[in-house]
Amino acid sequence: MFKRVVRQSKFRHVFGQAAKNDQCYDDIRVSRVTWDSALCTVNPTFVAIIVDASGGGAFLVLPLNKTGRIDKSYPTVCGHTGPVLDIEWCPHNDQVIASGSEDCTVMVWQIPENGLVTPMAEPVVVLEGHSKRVGIITWHPTARNVLLSAGCDNQIIIWNVGTGQAMISLEDMHPDVIYSAAWNRNGSLICTSCKDKAIRVIDPRKEEIVAEKERAHEGARPMRAIFLSDGNVLTTGFSRLSERQLALWNVQNMEEPMNVTEMDPSNGVFLPFYDPDTSVVYLCGKGDSSIRYFEITEESPYIHYLSTYSSKEPQRGMGYMPKRGLDVNKCEIARFFKLHERKCEPVVMTVPRKSDLFQDDLYPDTAGPDPALEAEEWFDGQDGEPIYISLKNGYVPGKNRELKVVKKNILDSKGTKNAENSRGKINASKSEAKLDEILKEIKSLRDLVSSQEKRIVKLEEQISKIAI
Repeated sequence: MFKRVVRQSKFRHVFGQAAKNDQCYDDIRVSRVTWDSALCTVNPTFVAIIVDASGGGAFLVLPLNKTGRIDKSYPTVCGHTGPVLDIEWCPHNDQVIASGSEDCTVMVWQIPENGLVTPMAEPVVVLEGHSKRVGIITWHPTARNVLLSAGCDNQIIIWNVGTGQAMISLEDMHPDVIYSAAWNRNGSLICTSCKDKAIRVIDPRKEEIVAEKERAHEGARPMRAIFLSDGNVLTTGFSRLSERQLALWNVQNMEEPMNVTEMDPSNGVFLPFYDPDTSVVYLCGKGDSSIRYFEITEESPYIHYLSTYSSKEPQRGMGYMPKRGLDVNKCEIARFFKLHERKCEPVVMTVPRKSDLFQDDLYPDTAGPDPALEAEEWFDGQDGEPIYISLKNGYVPGKNRELKVVKKNILDSKGTKNAENSRGKINASKSEAKLDEILKEIKSLRDLVSSQEKRIVKLEEQISKIAI
């Protein structure tokens, strides 16, 4: 019997290819902030990049097709008074983006359908609650208008963006700066990494720590932690000898990692990007010129190295396209937007296939843009799995709803049901007022028609007299 030496995997031959120069976004002054965020966020419509700005913080929002040289006078989103540290598109509305800044605020913006024509300084809502700079922003994966922010004040706040209120504040769980925060698949738990070298799994609505691992990585450099679709936690960090590490943890038992993979000695922090449909993790090191990718499986050793995409230029940051924005006809399984010092370069990851047919093994149903829950339902304790869509006919974007912010009366201490009832009454009174307005307009039009009819009759009489 021959023992199979090479593990079978449909992703073994994935290869990366950088876009041609005319498909890049050129002459962009990418931000020089020292914070370890991705500096870039992408969706099927826009790419957003944090840029250097004098006298405050700004980021560019470009339609995906606006490639080539970007004019220095191109309008930016520029409402923050301090440098922008993190940005993220809303997964349920491709025109809504949130930003966190050194000015201690979180702002939510609605971008016009065809992109910016003039600079945007007025957000839809400003979320104020942090006492120090806000370095982490992440939207809830399945509930509409739920946003998590983490600041250098060591606290996590979860907001209802629809009302502009801070609903949950996790203050005493982290003794030091929070390096990363990520939701699980249905948004019932979050996992965080902190400067105290601990990884924590937290139930935000119960405000309790479900699992914790101290000294998950021995090194002093920043760690990152993300949830996998099976509920395990994947972390990136550094060993005591400054070697970069990738580790897998079972949340039920975090005494020992399921696997630790040692990599090269370097001080660039890994940004992990995870595709839950294919169980592939891409590691983009800040300052590296490569993207490593691994497949996560259920059998030991769980983490399997696939390959590395290498280039000449180091990356300052990285954007990762959601699955619904990929070109399924070209067997594209990931698309990155790599930030250089002065440009943004798309990098496409492809699985070579001879057939032109739809490859359903590469494209299982993926999370679509529709939320499973409203914000109030999630805060009331409900959970919802992502609503899946098929990519067989290529993703066709639906019409985005406008983000509306309803400011509640802070003095109103009644429960959400009362608030919902009052909102219903407000909507009813609004529609009644609209109906009255329409009826008045109809009446005035009728009066106008009858007066014109009388005038026509008079004129006809005068004409008949002249004719006689």
